[in-house]
Amino acid sequence: MKFITKLALGCAIALPLMSAALADAFPDKPISLVVPFPPGGPTDAMARTLAAELKDRLGQPVIVENKGGAGGNIGAEYVARATPDGQTLLFGTSGPLAINASLYRKINYDPTTSFAPVIQVGHLPNILVVHPSLQAKNVKELVAYAKANPGKLSYASSGNGASSHLAGVMFNSAAGVDILHVPYKGTGPALNDLLGGQVSMSFTDVLTAMPYVKAGKLRALGVTTAKRSQALPDVPTVAEQGYPGFDVSVFFGIVAPAGTPADRIAKINHAFAETLASPKVKELFANQGLEPAPSTTPEQLGKFIAQQKAMWAGVVKQSGAALD
Repeated sequence: MKFITKLALGCAIALPLMSAALADAFPDKPISLVVPFPPGGPTDAMARTLAAELKDRLGQPVIVENKGGAGGNIGAEYVARATPDGQTLLFGTSGPLAINASLYRKINYDPTTSFAPVIQVGHLPNILVVHPSLQAKNVKELVAYAKANPGKLSYASSGNGASSHLAGVMFNSAAGVDILHVPYKGTGPALNDLLGGQVSMSFTDVLTAMPYVKAGKLRALGVTTAKRSQALPDVPTVAEQGYPGFDVSVFFGIVAPAGTPADRIAKINHAFAETLASPKVKELFANQGLEPAPSTTPEQLGKFIAQQKAMWAGVVKQSGAALD
């Protein structure tokens, strides 16, 4: 009897130690960081910057896998269905983690229930840029021109439901104007027509716009976030120019499949937080126009995703956009 009691006691002590040992062993193989877009874009570049720096902190390589399609839904669904062991992560953006839930008639995951939040990486501001032939030098002059010349202005976007489209929907509503939306199949074609003067303006991301603004090929009228962009600090925000509360950007966050153990989420969160705080990564991201995240805990990211999902649902409804 005493032997059985001692055995049971020994097992009770050993189990937590075994669990701790298993947690300490994680990860024991390379981690997959899924980017739900093709190679070469800003999301892919940021993911690869982080992946290169994470190996020393996690003890295993972080392999970037591009699984593009359906506005990010294919990659997001792939991660949502992955084994919840912390080995497969999603480098998500506003599209698959917030906008698409309202934009697409059917998606096979839910941003708020299909994932375990890990950490917010940051956000990339959009910037209102116009062709130099347009005389407006600020937002006030642009709105005045739009009201005096109905039907003459148009704005390019990278596609229906993209942040560059929905930012225009929000601007039209806030300013009481009706600037025509012209959707393109990607940022490149939209930018080409803007540079050529076929469209008047765009709400593109600051990383894409920055070189053309500095070269004088486009004129920056306003940053769409609540605070000015560290990449273009001399450009005032739209909010500063008479539209308080105007705040549009693309956010980036790391999530894992729902059900991933909390201790593994904590370990991944810690590794990402240390990486994001390193001077090297901060400088690289600043050069790409990325603004640092205001919060770093999984709980804060979960709340933020829920808020963004609700906000964009209203904007998508107002836009009338819907995709299959």
